[in-house]
Amino acid sequence: MKYDFLIVGAGLFGAVFAEQAVKKGYRCLVIDRRDHIAGNIYTEEIEGIQVHRYGAHIFHTSDRKIWNYINQFAEFNNYINSPIAVYKNETYNLPFNMNTFSRMWNIRTPQEAKDIIASQIAELHITDPKNLEEQALSLAGRDVYEKLIKGYTEKQWGRPCTELPSFIIKRLPFRFTYNNNYFNDRYQGIPIGGYTAIAAKMLQGCEIRTNTDYFTFIRENPDVADRIVFTGMIDEYFGYRLGALQYRSVRFETEVLDTDNYQGNAVVNYTDRDVLYTRIIEHKHFEFGTQPKTVISREYSSEWRVGMEPYYPVNNEENNALYRKYRELADREKNVIFGGRLGQYRYYDMDKVIAAAMEAADAAL
Repeated sequence: MKYDFLIVGAGLFGAVFAEQAVKKGYRCLVIDRRDHIAGNIYTEEIEGIQVHRYGAHIFHTSDRKIWNYINQFAEFNNYINSPIAVYKNETYNLPFNMNTFSRMWNIRTPQEAKDIIASQIAELHITDPKNLEEQALSLAGRDVYEKLIKGYTEKQWGRPCTELPSFIIKRLPFRFTYNNNYFNDRYQGIPIGGYTAIAAKMLQGCEIRTNTDYFTFIRENPDVADRIVFTGMIDEYFGYRLGALQYRSVRFETEVLDTDNYQGNAVVNYTDRDVLYTRIIEHKHFEFGTQPKTVISREYSSEWRVGMEPYYPVNNEENNALYRKYRELADREKNVIFGGRLGQYRYYDMDKVIAAAMEAADAAL
């Protein structure tokens, strides 16, 4: 069969585009090299718990249109993201707020916290930050930096903060209220029953083939569709001819524990450099689970190499310049739409992925 669209990647961007296209009568073939749909938002049930296989995904948005759209496909609970940070034997609330500062300095009022932070910044005399460490110190002072930023950031990026560019941290969100809600968005929650069911509903009416590599498939079926929606890596699409863009990858260690509650919170960050993982996710807490067992995932950040799973684009000046060159090549591919975090080489929150996919669909359909 000849299709109107070959959609490469059954993740959120591809699924939203497919849903919009099918609704308007277009024929879509969706392929994915993984053995499942839903991309990185894929959830699988283990011990009655929806496990986020590729890391925690908490839906949040201030866009009522996007919120109404996603709620067509699932009922969302009222989960509020309130992560915890562990530094050695100390526990802190995130994001940085009065609970954090009260625990750190045994203070109570916002003015006390502001005075301590301002005093520490003044003592450092940093006027022109040359690297991430100096930038963070000039924004947060020494205590917050040493305990809650330094070790976590070095694990995330795999190199010392003194070797990271200052622009990675443009600002730090301080709250001088006792508010542990990580996001400021009006709408927030977790879909009851997981994200995979959302993708399945979006993809209704499409033909779906998993375990299918695009490059092999298109060589064997060059005329399968009039147009292509490509959500894989843009540099891979062009055979890395200009060089490989950089990404960070993540390795997950997931295990079932014979306890009903391991850490008391869905997300616990470990900010000490000596702890090799960056955080532990306890999945049942996303849906307020009461199952007799629990499932946790430890996350380890790592350098990415060709052949590994890419997670986060490294959007420094060098990589962004290389992406712009690939973008010029992409603009010449008249029948190919590049989308998603890999196709557009940028980090996207889920609501922004949906908005971008809808915008692409509006332009193409």
